[in-house]
Amino acid sequence: MAEEEKKEEKKIIVDEDWKEEAQREKEIAAAEGKSEEKEAPAEKPERGPLPKGDFAALISMLVTQAFYALGAIKIEGQEKDADLELARYNIDMLETLEEKTKGNLSENEETVLSNTLNEVRMVYVKVSEQGS
Repeated sequence: MAEEEKKEEKKIIVDEDWKEEAQREKEIAAAEGKSEEKEAPAEKPERGPLPKGDFAALISMLVTQAFYALGAIKIEGQEKDADLELARYNIDMLETLEEKTKGNLSENEETVLSNTLNEVRMVYVKVSEQGS
């Protein structure tokens, strides 16, 4: 009987108002979010349209990352040393792309990839020799 008395002593209290409070908080958050959304576009700088997502854009993205890692592309106010490991990774990605797409590219795409790889390799060698 002692156990039954203990069970009876425990009462579960359910606060029914929590649902209403949660709904009010959601409404307040939504109202604040809407007002912030209206202000956000005014603060956002305008940009032009994005380029077409094609093979050349993929090559450009990888080579830009490699050049940035090598320090060949600088962002104003950011000084950093060359990251040869990161640059090598991006060059490896370009080489993998070249290997896996061999025979499936147009002549123009092959030329762009080959020339780009040669250029980024030359910059890599130049930067790695300067660091030695």
